[in-house]
Amino acid sequence: MPVVVALVILANVLANDAGDDNGVAGPAEIDGTAAPQRADLPPLPVTVPPAPPEAVEPCEAVMRSLPLELAGEQSRPVDSDSPFVYAWGEPPVVLVCGVDRPTGWTVGASAIQINGVQWYVDTSDPASTVWTTVDRPVYVEVRLPSGVDSAPVTALTVELGQALPYREPDPGE
Repeated sequence: MPVVVALVILANVLANDAGDDNGVAGPAEIDGTAAPQRADLPPLPVTVPPAPPEAVEPCEAVMRSLPLELAGEQSRPVDSDSPFVYAWGEPPVVLVCGVDRPTGWTVGASAIQINGVQWYVDTSDPASTVWTTVDRPVYVEVRLPSGVDSAPVTALTVELGQALPYREPDPGE
């Protein structure tokens, strides 16, 4: 008998939720925009050398902090042997954590500071601009396609500044 009573009560509750106006509220209505999702793009192949062992922990912190949407572009799938690669949009903005010191980052080279993060900017490739952090415990590279301004880099400085502590820049000889 208790099972029958429980089923009758459940049927009444479900009927009330389905639209009977007996003072029982239905599901809450939520206004606003949907949460950002990954873009429906094919996986982007990215080949990078493995990150050094000392980069694993800081790069894991970086990867946890990255947004699904960057400067109006949704994140996209990446096909890489490295877990420290992330991309957004088409043409893609690509972030790689744990890269080597940038080749041109030497004594006398200038850096740009944005929101407390210092970047070395390499414009030698006409197809892209490569921004690399130079004041964190690991180098983080952000490759922007030509024609894309610094908005993605500017947006990432907050996450990178929070995920990685400051380290005095050390340009090569």
